[in-house]
Amino acid sequence: MGKTAFLLAGQGSQYPGMGREIYESSGAVRRIFDEAEKVRPGTLKQMFEGSEEELKRTVNTQPCLFLADIAATEALKESGIVSDMIAGFSLGEIAGLSVSGILSLTDAFRLVIKRGILMDEAAGKVNGGMLAVLKMDAGELEDLCKEEGVYPVNYNCPGQVVVSGEADRIESLKEKLASMKVRSVALSVSGPFHTPYMQTASDGLLRELTDDGYVINVPENILYSNFAARPYPDDPEGIVKNITLQVSNSVRWEETLRHMWEAGADTFIECGPGTTLSGFVKRTCPGAKILNVCDAATLKNTAEVLRNA
Repeated sequence: MGKTAFLLAGQGSQYPGMGREIYESSGAVRRIFDEAEKVRPGTLKQMFEGSEEELKRTVNTQPCLFLADIAATEALKESGIVSDMIAGFSLGEIAGLSVSGILSLTDAFRLVIKRGILMDEAAGKVNGGMLAVLKMDAGELEDLCKEEGVYPVNYNCPGQVVVSGEADRIESLKEKLASMKVRSVALSVSGPFHTPYMQTASDGLLRELTDDGYVINVPENILYSNFAARPYPDDPEGIVKNITLQVSNSVRWEETLRHMWEAGADTFIECGPGTTLSGFVKRTCPGAKILNVCDAATLKNTAEVLRNA
C-alpha cells in the first residue's frame, strides 16, 4: 500500500445536519465542537438545523464547514487512520492548516471566522457568482473568459474548470456556452470567489495573521497549497503568503492531485460533506483508491476497507 492523502471539503459541499452523527458518536469531536461553540455561539445550531440558504452565506458556511471537515479527520484519527499528506479545497485548506500542525485548532478556527467575514464583506460589494464549465478545452475557455470579463478560477480536474465573476457576465457566459453546446452548472456560493474582487479579503487576512497573535508552526505533515499546488513551505513568511493569496487567486486542484499522486499517494480520503473531491480524484488519478468520511456509515466503511487492505 502506498501513501494516504486526506482531502478536506470546500465551500459548496455544505448541507444542513453535516457533522452531527460524528459529533454525537465521538468524544473528541464533541469537545472540539463545544469549544468552538464558546468562540462562536450558534455555530452548532447552524450546522445541525440551519437552512440551506443560511448555510450558503459564506460568513456562516466557513466556520460550519471547517468543523465538519475537522470532525472527519478527528474521527479517522480515533480509528487509527492517519495521513501522509493533506490538501484542502479552498476553505478546506484552512482546516488543513490545523490538521497539518501549522496552526493550532483554536487559531485556525479564529482565522476561518475572520476569513468568512472578510470574504462575505468583499462579496457584498459585487453581485457575483461561480459557474462550473464541463468538458471544454481549458485554453479555449480561458480565451472566452477574457472576452466576457470573467475569471477561470478553479481548475478542478480534466474537463472541469470553474469560472467566477460578476453575475451578469457569468449569465452572459452561460448563454454563450449553451449556444456552443457546452454544459455548465451554477455553484451554490454567494460571491465571485478566487478573483481580484477578493483582494480586500486577502489584505485583511494578511493584517489578521500579522497583527493578531497567531503562532505559525513548521508543518508536522505535508499540506499542499491551492495557490502553489505544492507543499507549504517551512518559513512563516511563505506560509502567510500562501494563506492570504489563496482567496484572490485560482485553486490549482488538478495540478495538486497530480503532484500528490506523483509523491506516492494512492489512497485518497475525502473528509467532510459530499463526494465532490472524490470525483475529481477519479478523473485525475486513475486507479487510486477513493474513500470518504462524512457520517457514521462512511467512517465505518472507510475503516473497514483500510483494515482489509
